[in-house]
Amino acid sequence: MLKSMTGFGNATVEGPGLTATVEVKTLNSKFLDIFCRIPRQFSDKEIEVRNLLTQHLERGKVEFSLNYTRTGEVRPGLVINRVLVGAYAEDIRETANSMLMSVPDAEVLKLALSQPNAYTSETADPAVGANEWVIVQQAVAQAIQKCDAFRRQEGASLEGKFNEYIGTITDRLAQIEEQDVRRIPAVRERMRAQVIELLGSEDFDKNRFEQELVYFIEKFDISEEKVRLKNHLVYFMEVLNTEEANGKKLNFIAQEIGREINTIGSKANDAAIQRLVVQMKDELEKIKEQTMNVI
Repeated sequence: MLKSMTGFGNATVEGPGLTATVEVKTLNSKFLDIFCRIPRQFSDKEIEVRNLLTQHLERGKVEFSLNYTRTGEVRPGLVINRVLVGAYAEDIRETANSMLMSVPDAEVLKLALSQPNAYTSETADPAVGANEWVIVQQAVAQAIQKCDAFRRQEGASLEGKFNEYIGTITDRLAQIEEQDVRRIPAVRERMRAQVIELLGSEDFDKNRFEQELVYFIEKFDISEEKVRLKNHLVYFMEVLNTEEANGKKLNFIAQEIGREINTIGSKANDAAIQRLVVQMKDELEKIKEQTMNVI
């Protein structure tokens, strides 16, 4: 089953003291390109997140976003070093008094808090961090699962379009085969008239004539191209309905289809067939465009 490179999934998981929200968005890209937006607290988990995204999403431009809200008791990441700040404040007051200056208490506190090492980092509890990451992991897994389901849904839509496009090309090929049957007598009559003209010429060269005749027949015969094109169309549908279907393989087959369509158009020398060839090319361009969105 086909999977599109376009997808979206989000999930919110609530747990003790934490609510985690994850969004995963994917777009077209030739390779896997991952951009992660993760809070600093969980920055050490980015590699784990990237591995999960790589494992499940395979290809495309992936944008990952994690947001969390604490719902339990919250402690600041930085705390004031009260002993040191108190020492700074006392020193500031003494300095001001020695200079016969009066400094308001609020200004003293402000100056003290701006001094080096006035704040210290609060050490996180490893157990609490591990429990929070379990909640985040659940949100990540659910968002990736929803994104993958979205891609499969889009892939099913693409599969329907491919069936439609290939069906149209197959129908135009059948019309070309019908027109080719009517084209042959016209070609034969044109060749007969030219042969009669050559036979009436005094400088008629039989060997040269045979060479030109063989070249003429090969130039206008599209039998092999019709057979190859039909085989390519059948093969495209066979690959489309297998687990091996991917954008690169379908695009390669589409190129082979285009090669045969172009050859038919250049060799047929028939206005009706040329119109059908143009219609086939139009459908083929749609196929190539859509294969760029398939994983």
